[in-house]
Amino acid sequence: MSQQLMRVLGVDPGLTRCGVGVISGAPGKPLQLISVGVILTPSTTALELRLLQLERELTQWVELHKPDVIAVERVFAQHNVRTVMGTGQAAGIALLVAARAGIPVVMHTPSEVKAAVTGSGRANKVQVAEMVKRLLSFKEIPKPVDSTDALALAICHIWRGSGNAKLETAVAAEKSRLAKLVGK
Repeated sequence: MSQQLMRVLGVDPGLTRCGVGVISGAPGKPLQLISVGVILTPSTTALELRLLQLERELTQWVELHKPDVIAVERVFAQHNVRTVMGTGQAAGIALLVAARAGIPVVMHTPSEVKAAVTGSGRANKVQVAEMVKRLLSFKEIPKPVDSTDALALAICHIWRGSGNAKLETAVAAEKSRLAKLVGK
């Protein structure tokens, strides 16, 4: 049975630099780069205007590339509260844009992404970037690293997300089957 290609928009949330990358692929099939970039908002601009700019530009990415799913990095605790707040706010904007467009959202932790792309959940940013370069047949690693991280999120979802979705469907079907047996 052939796997259908999926188009994924990966979002590495950040308030100053938000990485975005769109790839197409399926498990066992070659990955294809559609587009990659970084949305920049100046730190000198008022927060609400930065969030508005991020929302507008993410909406443009969704309208232009029509992803089947949006993969967002799950915000994790850091020592720098300001960084976590900005990351969380940017992630919230990505979730809002997806909901408004009716596109499913998945969130992956940094260690999930690292494990999916490199085989190790403890890989460093250089190792992840090098594997993204190899997997997408780039001559050079995309800069800045936020764009590479967004591509890694999209790759993670294509490779892991479809398997997770199949597992959830199988578990739900088994629960339904068992409920019918118990009900008889």
